[in-house]
Order: sequence, then C-alpha cells, then structure tokens
Amino acid sequence: MKTIHQYYVYILASKIRGTLYIGITNDLQRRVYEHKKELVKGFTQKYGVHKLMYFETFKSIDEAIKREKNLKKWKRDWKIKLIEEENKKWLDLSSDWFNDTLKD
Repeated sequence: MKTIHQYYVYILASKIRGTLYIGITNDLQRRVYEHKKELVKGFTQKYGVHKLMYFETFKSIDEAIKREKNLKKWKRDWKIKLIEEENKKWLDLSSDWFNDTLKD
C-alpha cells in the first residue's frame, strides 16, 4: 500500500500586515506549534512571527518546494494580496489548534 504524503507551504505573520515568513513542512500543525513556542531558532523567533495567515497543500515535495521558492521571490504587496484573498481579517488560522497548551 502506497503512503500518501502531504506537504504544505505556509505564510506566518507577526500581526496584520506585519513581518511575513514563508516556510514548507510535511506536518503543518507540528511546525506551527514549533514557531508559536519559539522552538525554531532564527527569523520567526527573533521577529515574533507566529500567526498562521495562509497555507497551500501539495501532494509532491517538488511542487511544494517550487511554490515556496516562487512565493519568496514575490513582492511584499503580492504576498499581502494573496493572504487577503483568503483571509481578509488576518485571523490566525491555527488559533484553535492547540487549546491551552500555548497559554503558559
């Protein structure tokens, strides 16, 4: 039996129209949790970029990598427009994923 994999390209933000981060993962919930708990050293930890604003799902890692690289080349205004087409109010799409585990 063939295992079905999913890959995600995601955009995090520090706040509405704030600092943006584009990443890729095969486990979106785990990866967002790592960002929120600041377990990921680097850019997102330094700039407080923890809110999931947008994501896309792919069946192929190659497609996901291609999309991530493409989005990273986009102008900031284009990224904001992409987010606002799907998430006009800039709601954290992961706000109810972790219950009370992030309130400590």
